[in-house]
Amino acid sequence: MPSEKKSSKPAAKSAPAKAKMHVAGTSKSGAKVLTHHRAGKNMDNAKKGPISKKIQRKRRPVWTKVIFHRPYTLRLPGQKKYPRKCGGTASKMGKMDQFRIIRYPLTTEAAMKKIEDNNTLVFVVDIRSNKSQIRRAVQKLYDIKVVKVNTLIRPDGIKKAFVRLNPEYDALDIANKIGIL
Repeated sequence: MPSEKKSSKPAAKSAPAKAKMHVAGTSKSGAKVLTHHRAGKNMDNAKKGPISKKIQRKRRPVWTKVIFHRPYTLRLPGQKKYPRKCGGTASKMGKMDQFRIIRYPLTTEAAMKKIEDNNTLVFVVDIRSNKSQIRRAVQKLYDIKVVKVNTLIRPDGIKKAFVRLNPEYDALDIANKIGIL
Protein backbone atom coordinates (compact mmCIF):
# COMPACT_ATOMS: atom_id res chain seq x y z
CA MET A 1 0.00 0.00 0.00
CA PRO A 2 1.25 3.36 -0.76
CA SER A 3 1.81 5.35 2.27
CA GLU A 4 -0.04 8.50 2.65
CA LYS A 5 1.88 11.50 3.68
CA LYS A 6 0.24 13.90 5.94
CA SER A 7 1.38 17.42 5.67
CA SER A 8 2.54 19.15 8.77
CA LYS A 9 0.91 22.39 7.77
CA PRO A 10 -2.63 22.98 8.95
CA ALA A 11 -5.20 23.09 6.16
CA ALA A 12 -6.15 26.59 5.06
CA LYS A 13 -9.69 27.57 5.81
CA SER A 14 -11.76 28.00 2.70
CA ALA A 15 -13.71 31.23 2.08
CA PRO A 16 -17.41 31.15 3.04
CA ALA A 17 -19.60 29.75 0.34
CA LYS A 18 -21.14 32.40 -1.87
CA ALA A 19 -24.72 32.12 -3.09
CA LYS A 20 -25.05 31.81 -6.84
CA MET A 21 -28.19 32.72 -8.78
CA HIS A 22 -29.63 30.09 -11.05
CA VAL A 23 -32.72 30.23 -13.24
CA ALA A 24 -35.01 27.50 -11.95
CA GLY A 25 -37.75 28.04 -14.54
CA THR A 26 -40.72 30.32 -15.21
CA SER A 27 -43.88 30.83 -13.16
CA LYS A 28 -47.46 30.77 -14.47
CA SER A 29 -47.38 34.52 -15.12
CA GLY A 30 -44.28 34.16 -17.26
CA ALA A 31 -41.86 35.68 -14.75
CA LYS A 32 -38.44 34.10 -14.37
CA VAL A 33 -37.94 32.36 -11.04
CA LEU A 34 -34.45 32.77 -9.62
CA THR A 35 -33.11 30.50 -6.88
CA HIS A 36 -30.03 30.65 -4.67
CA HIS A 37 -27.64 27.69 -4.62
CA ARG A 38 -24.77 27.35 -2.22
CA ALA A 39 -21.52 26.06 -3.47
CA GLY A 40 -18.78 25.25 -1.08
CA LYS A 41 -17.09 22.29 0.53
CA ASN A 42 -20.18 20.23 0.32
CA MET A 43 -21.45 20.03 -3.22
CA ASP A 44 -24.20 17.71 -2.06
CA ASN A 45 -26.30 20.74 -1.06
CA ALA A 46 -26.03 22.18 -4.54
CA LYS A 47 -27.05 18.89 -6.08
CA LYS A 48 -30.10 18.48 -3.87
CA GLY A 49 -31.76 21.67 -5.07
CA PRO A 50 -32.48 25.20 -3.92
CA ILE A 51 -31.98 25.91 -0.26
CA SER A 52 -33.08 29.52 0.16
CA LYS A 53 -36.23 31.43 -0.86
CA LYS A 54 -37.38 31.99 -4.44
CA ILE A 55 -37.32 35.50 -5.90
CA GLN A 56 -40.04 36.32 -8.39
CA ARG A 57 -39.77 39.28 -10.71
CA LYS A 58 -43.05 40.77 -11.99
CA ARG A 59 -43.50 41.65 -15.61
CA ARG A 60 -45.10 44.94 -16.49
CA PRO A 61 -48.54 44.57 -18.15
CA VAL A 62 -48.68 45.04 -21.87
CA TRP A 63 -51.36 47.63 -22.71
CA THR A 64 -53.30 46.74 -25.83
CA LYS A 65 -56.09 49.35 -25.69
CA VAL A 66 -55.74 53.08 -26.19
CA ILE A 67 -58.72 54.04 -23.99
CA PHE A 68 -57.88 55.17 -20.47
CA HIS A 69 -60.63 54.51 -17.91
CA ARG A 70 -60.27 56.92 -14.99
CA PRO A 71 -60.69 55.15 -11.65
CA TYR A 72 -63.70 55.97 -9.51
CA THR A 73 -62.92 58.46 -6.77
CA LEU A 74 -64.88 60.32 -4.13
CA ARG A 75 -66.95 63.10 -5.68
CA LEU A 76 -68.51 65.53 -3.24
CA PRO A 77 -71.44 67.75 -4.26
CA GLY A 78 -70.48 71.34 -5.01
CA GLN A 79 -71.21 74.05 -2.45
CA LYS A 80 -73.33 76.93 -3.76
CA LYS A 81 -71.67 80.31 -3.64
CA TYR A 82 -74.91 82.35 -3.71
CA PRO A 83 -78.68 81.66 -3.65
CA ARG A 84 -80.20 81.05 -7.07
CA LYS A 85 -83.33 82.91 -8.20
CA CYS A 86 -84.06 81.08 -11.43
CA GLY A 87 -86.25 77.99 -11.43
CA GLY A 88 -88.19 76.73 -8.45
CA THR A 89 -91.76 77.20 -7.37
CA ALA A 90 -94.04 80.20 -7.86
CA SER A 91 -93.56 81.30 -4.25
CA LYS A 92 -89.79 81.47 -4.73
CA MET A 93 -89.72 83.45 -7.98
CA GLY A 94 -92.83 85.54 -7.41
CA LYS A 95 -96.25 85.02 -8.89
CA MET A 96 -96.84 85.37 -12.59
CA ASP A 97 -99.23 88.34 -12.61
CA GLN A 98 -100.51 90.18 -15.70
CA PHE A 99 -97.68 92.73 -15.54
CA ARG A 100 -95.09 89.99 -15.59
CA ILE A 101 -96.79 87.93 -18.30
CA ILE A 102 -97.21 90.70 -20.89
CA ARG A 103 -93.96 92.50 -21.44
CA TYR A 104 -94.78 94.96 -24.26
CA PRO A 105 -96.90 95.25 -27.43
CA LEU A 106 -95.14 94.69 -30.74
CA THR A 107 -95.20 97.59 -33.21
CA THR A 108 -93.71 96.16 -36.39
CA GLU A 109 -95.33 96.54 -39.83
CA ALA A 110 -96.54 92.95 -39.75
CA ALA A 111 -98.12 93.55 -36.35
CA MET A 112 -99.87 96.69 -37.64
CA LYS A 113 -101.23 94.72 -40.59
CA LYS A 114 -102.62 92.11 -38.15
CA ILE A 115 -104.32 94.87 -36.13
CA GLU A 116 -106.01 96.34 -39.22
CA ASP A 117 -106.92 93.16 -41.10
CA ASN A 118 -107.45 90.41 -38.50
CA ASN A 119 -108.56 92.35 -35.39
CA THR A 120 -105.51 90.89 -33.60
CA LEU A 121 -103.06 92.45 -31.13
CA VAL A 122 -99.46 91.22 -30.99
CA PHE A 123 -97.56 91.14 -27.67
CA VAL A 124 -94.15 89.97 -26.51
CA VAL A 125 -94.81 87.81 -23.44
CA ASP A 126 -92.86 85.93 -20.78
CA ILE A 127 -91.36 82.69 -22.07
CA ARG A 128 -92.88 80.64 -19.21
CA SER A 129 -96.43 81.88 -19.66
CA ASN A 130 -99.06 79.75 -21.39
CA LYS A 131 -102.08 80.67 -23.55
CA SER A 132 -104.64 80.72 -20.74
CA GLN A 133 -102.42 82.98 -18.62
CA ILE A 134 -101.97 85.35 -21.59
CA ARG A 135 -105.73 85.43 -22.20
CA ARG A 136 -106.48 86.32 -18.54
CA ALA A 137 -103.71 88.96 -18.45
CA VAL A 138 -105.01 90.75 -21.59
CA GLN A 139 -108.61 90.66 -20.31
CA LYS A 140 -107.55 92.15 -16.94
CA LEU A 141 -105.28 94.84 -18.38
CA TYR A 142 -107.45 96.15 -21.24
CA ASP A 143 -111.03 95.08 -20.25
CA ILE A 144 -111.67 93.23 -23.51
CA LYS A 145 -112.90 89.77 -24.51
CA VAL A 146 -110.39 87.48 -26.21
CA VAL A 147 -111.48 84.90 -28.79
CA LYS A 148 -108.21 83.11 -29.42
CA VAL A 149 -104.50 83.22 -28.48
CA ASN A 150 -101.73 81.91 -30.73
CA THR A 151 -98.12 81.82 -29.54
CA LEU A 152 -94.72 81.20 -31.05
CA ILE A 153 -91.15 81.32 -29.82
CA ARG A 154 -88.80 83.30 -32.03
CA PRO A 155 -85.31 82.00 -32.86
CA ASP A 156 -83.82 84.52 -30.42
CA GLY A 157 -85.83 82.91 -27.57
CA ILE A 158 -88.57 85.54 -27.18
CA LYS A 159 -92.21 84.41 -27.04
CA LYS A 160 -94.73 86.27 -29.19
CA ALA A 161 -98.51 86.10 -28.62
CA PHE A 162 -101.18 86.88 -31.23
CA VAL A 163 -104.36 87.83 -29.34
CA ARG A 164 -107.53 87.71 -31.49
CA LEU A 165 -110.23 90.00 -30.13
CA ASN A 166 -114.00 89.53 -30.06
CA PRO A 167 -115.70 91.19 -33.08
CA GLU A 168 -117.52 93.65 -30.77
CA TYR A 169 -114.12 95.15 -29.84
CA ASP A 170 -111.99 96.94 -32.43
CA ALA A 171 -108.25 96.28 -32.31
CA LEU A 172 -107.51 99.78 -33.71
CA ASP A 173 -109.30 101.45 -30.79
CA ILE A 174 -107.50 99.25 -28.26
CA ALA A 175 -104.15 99.97 -30.00
CA ASN A 176 -104.83 103.72 -29.73
CA LYS A 177 -105.73 103.32 -26.06
CA ILE A 178 -102.50 101.39 -25.41
CA GLY A 179 -100.43 103.91 -27.34
CA ILE A 180 -99.23 101.70 -30.20
CA LEU A 181 -100.56 103.95 -32.96
